[in-house]
Amino acid sequence: MSSLMLHLSFRPVKSFNVSGFSGKITPSLGLRRSQHLVLSIDNSPEKIQAEFSCDKLRFSSWNLLLRRRGSVGIPVVKAAAAAADGGGDQETQISEVLSIAEPPKSFLERYPALVTGFFFFTWYFLNVIFNILNKKVYNYFPYPYFVSVVHLLVGVAYCLISWSVGLPKRAPIDKDQLGLLTPVAACHALGHVMSNVSFAAVAVSFTHTIKALEPFFNAAASQFVLGHQIPLPLWLSLAPVVIGVSMASLTELSFNWLGFTSAMISNISFTYRSIYSKKAMTGMDSTNVYAYISIIALLFCLPPAILIEGPKLMQYGFRDAIAQVGIVKFVSDLFWIGMFYHLYNQIATNTLERVAPLTHAVGNVLKRVFVIGFSIVVFGNKISTQTGIGTAIAIAGVAIYSLIKANIEEQKRV
Repeated sequence: MSSLMLHLSFRPVKSFNVSGFSGKITPSLGLRRSQHLVLSIDNSPEKIQAEFSCDKLRFSSWNLLLRRRGSVGIPVVKAAAAAADGGGDQETQISEVLSIAEPPKSFLERYPALVTGFFFFTWYFLNVIFNILNKKVYNYFPYPYFVSVVHLLVGVAYCLISWSVGLPKRAPIDKDQLGLLTPVAACHALGHVMSNVSFAAVAVSFTHTIKALEPFFNAAASQFVLGHQIPLPLWLSLAPVVIGVSMASLTELSFNWLGFTSAMISNISFTYRSIYSKKAMTGMDSTNVYAYISIIALLFCLPPAILIEGPKLMQYGFRDAIAQVGIVKFVSDLFWIGMFYHLYNQIATNTLERVAPLTHAVGNVLKRVFVIGFSIVVFGNKISTQTGIGTAIAIAGVAIYSLIKANIEEQKRV
């Protein structure tokens, strides 16, 4: 009577996140320690033995081998038995072992570029729709503090509903994590409100041109607040941004100091948000982090909205808006700008997690180009030749800065 033994053991390799794992699997699927990876089949008077590298195997796929006896999916044992009985040669049986270790890939796994492209398209689409609809609301309801609250309120409601159905599962937050996220949320709230003040005061294209200065403030904060040395090429690449924004501002037909100043405050706020975000390493996934930031930011935005715009809204703000567009459209517009605001920010976060810093940088620049271009077309904003040239120079400067910075970060990783 022939004896059958299948001996498998695993030699640690670099790609495995497992140290010292090894095992010996017999037809009864018992495990014991061993030193190296061997597939051996003893069948007197013949002994078949083969050694092969774990580099060609996916470690997670070996879960298929650890099922209970008699279950579907023990082809390795069956292959070994066939070899022992003379039912196949050694090379064929090893091929079968390797093929079963690699599960079939889904469509999304086979074409990751299509998935990433879809994320970028969705991000841009939601961002453009938000900016256009948001400006249309300001044309008949110029109350940016209240609208900022609506943006966050709808987003928070969306997060709470998502948590309630487990998509995603809510990550618990403790006192220390709350302390880390609170400064981030405070800067997020201030930057968000000031952006909306600017959107309400001037053309969308002009606000986004001013916000192109955000990399300049990031570099300045890194150099003078965090003490990081910024390379000279990065500083030089910011010169076109400053020049372009200055040119666009001098001849912008919708220019006013409220819109300009609030956009600049927004840049500073988002710069400090980035600084605090680097310190707020909570270990949570990005979806849960953004949900908690939205909740805390909403609490920061409520008091100024009530104090600054509350009396006007109660006296004539709501009444005038409803008289112009009707209550159904008014409520619907507020809901959708809040939904688009939350979704585009969430999709942006998910998109940027999928790509390298260089792709991230290019994506951010193209997003701003899309928003500026579509806003000019939709609203028919008249811009002077100098404003157009200045905007183009500023965007080009942001692109150069982003590419240089992304390359520096890639070199640091290597």
